[in-house]
Amino acid sequence: MDFTFDSGLLLEQIQNTGILEWTAVAFGVSEVLLAKKNSIWLYPTGIIGILCGSILLLDSKLYAETLLHGYYLVMSIYGWANWKNRSQSGASQISKSDGRDLAITVGIAVIGWGFLYFMLTTFTDSDVPVIDAFVSSTAWAGMWLLAKRKLENWIWLNISNLVAIPLLYSKQLYMFSFLTLFLFVVAIFGYLDWRKELNKRHEALQTV
Repeated sequence: MDFTFDSGLLLEQIQNTGILEWTAVAFGVSEVLLAKKNSIWLYPTGIIGILCGSILLLDSKLYAETLLHGYYLVMSIYGWANWKNRSQSGASQISKSDGRDLAITVGIAVIGWGFLYFMLTTFTDSDVPVIDAFVSSTAWAGMWLLAKRKLENWIWLNISNLVAIPLLYSKQLYMFSFLTLFLFVVAIFGYLDWRKELNKRHEALQTV
């Protein structure tokens, strides 16, 4: 992968960025910041960003990426409903993953990685199918945990971000690379904030 920085290309990308793309980026950033605050508003905000991004991807004929956005849309709707569900089966509060959650999460990541690798190598001309598939499959796993309001969602999302940053940079997608770096930092604080809230609730229960 080529990591040579081209400041001219970055400036050109910024100048050529349309309103719809800026909107998608703005709502994407807002979604992560709201998730850090443990606010249910992350979902309607994220849905707007996903819809804007899907229009851009369709216009660019990036149909596989559009399908990935479709998954994020479904998980956002599911997560929104799950966070609002106050019953025992819902996710009204932050919690840690148990063994079943871990098994499902690993399954999503591994099976998703294999499936996406097959799709990329069979139906596209991708020159980085292994890494590209890994970034998406670990993000899938993180999105599922976020919908369940599990603390560990931040870990999986940042595994995806950590690999995505150099991948996007090597493709000279500097804006997206810097955006992903920003999301990586926010996710670290998101994990710390969620863990603090979870520990605070446990301490409160112990004093009752």
